[in-house]
Amino acid sequence: MFPLVSVTLFLPLFGAVLLVLMRGSPPRLAHAVGIVASGLTLLGSLLVWTRGTAGEGFSQVEEVAWMPSLNAAYRVGVDGVSLPLVLMTAVLFFVSLLFSTHITERTRSYVALFLLLETASIGVFVALDAVLFYVFFEVTLVGMYFIIAGWGYEDRQRAALTFFLYTFLGSLPLLLAILALYLGSDPNTFDMRELIANPPLAGLAATLALIAMLVTFFVKTPVFPVHTWLPAAHVEAPTAGSVILAGVLLKLGTYGLVRFALQMTPDAFRALAPVVVVLGVFSALYGAFVALGQRDLKRLVAYTSVNHMGYVVLGVAVAAAASDPAARALALDGATLQMVSHGVVTGALFLLVGMLQERAHTREMGKFGGLLRIVPGLGWAFILAAFASLGLPGLAHFPAEFQIFLGTFYVYPAAVIAVLGIVVTAGLYLRAIQMVFLGEPRAEWAGIKDLNGREVLAAAPLLLLTVLIGVAPFLLLNVIHATTEALP
Repeated sequence: MFPLVSVTLFLPLFGAVLLVLMRGSPPRLAHAVGIVASGLTLLGSLLVWTRGTAGEGFSQVEEVAWMPSLNAAYRVGVDGVSLPLVLMTAVLFFVSLLFSTHITERTRSYVALFLLLETASIGVFVALDAVLFYVFFEVTLVGMYFIIAGWGYEDRQRAALTFFLYTFLGSLPLLLAILALYLGSDPNTFDMRELIANPPLAGLAATLALIAMLVTFFVKTPVFPVHTWLPAAHVEAPTAGSVILAGVLLKLGTYGLVRFALQMTPDAFRALAPVVVVLGVFSALYGAFVALGQRDLKRLVAYTSVNHMGYVVLGVAVAAAASDPAARALALDGATLQMVSHGVVTGALFLLVGMLQERAHTREMGKFGGLLRIVPGLGWAFILAAFASLGLPGLAHFPAEFQIFLGTFYVYPAAVIAVLGIVVTAGLYLRAIQMVFLGEPRAEWAGIKDLNGREVLAAAPLLLLTVLIGVAPFLLLNVIHATTEALP
């Protein structure tokens, strides 16, 4: 069978290598290579989607010997949890590179780093070998570090260093957990399929491995109190970097919770689930309330990411604790769908805030007013994405959050207090819309222009997906549920 997963995985890397060899190429050519490479990757992910999954277990598996003495191999494949995330990743990188065609400073390096980051991100979602997973997981740090440091805003160097140190040091416990899983398996293996089918650790060893995993994935997600790197990284990153950071890289943490913590240490996770539930609820409420106090529009969106990812953590923890398979699948369906919807919705919000900043050279909400009359396309696009982020029925977040809260109510009824975060999120976005887009326009903004063709091409796919997921969530849930209902 044609190795479609591997071809899709390495297409961006091929584009990055090509750019490295194209010394002296003009910016337009570099952007063309990036758009073609990411576009072909999107096409490949769609073809992987059409092949589908087997429901139970992994499908489209491709395997090549790598380190036979350690039973480590190049193993990739997909299931109902990873496949939607692969497709989401391909979409977000494609629109990010479409949006970035105005970048003329060190263009070749900029595009090459995005393509390297795309391969690493997809690699995390398709890896079926723990060593391979860790390699891809770490390479994402390199790409994003240089993107923030090289093309970010005023305090970009400090933000990039903070991001790198937090996430690099935070990932070291995962390496120890992977070694523990390897040594505990019989025969020793890094094959994630075997580690999931037969969890090798029990008792204290499983608990310690789980704690190591939680540290790594909580930093990446991020979960309170290890979230402090996120606002600065978002604020100082270039617009496309913020889209990828929020839309893709945060999902590496929650995906890891599902793939490693939930599936490889299920009993230990069940025992610690109440603690994780509390952290998820607190993160959701904390993110919402802190976002409510922001005056910087980009920082506001950044803190709502802490809120929404808290819901995902809550859903995964409920799935770990649930004894009823139906409640378990319900919570995990919602958590997985929330990963995808958050990527699409928050990606759109960061794009639109970046477009506004390029025009006004400020993100302070108090300096705006009445922009809906001046830039109606940008205004209505932001309002649509904001309504989706606050959980309006018919848009992407609603079906995901509804399932998370319903599953939570079955297992931990008191934890549905997290729904208060939706109320706060609604208030903060309505206030932002009022301050920035409603009222009488200020004379100083009279000359700014509405969305251009490049910006429409970048934002429109995300807005369309926001509506499509909200109206027809079954398109994703049918794939997701086929896997989640089969989990032991």
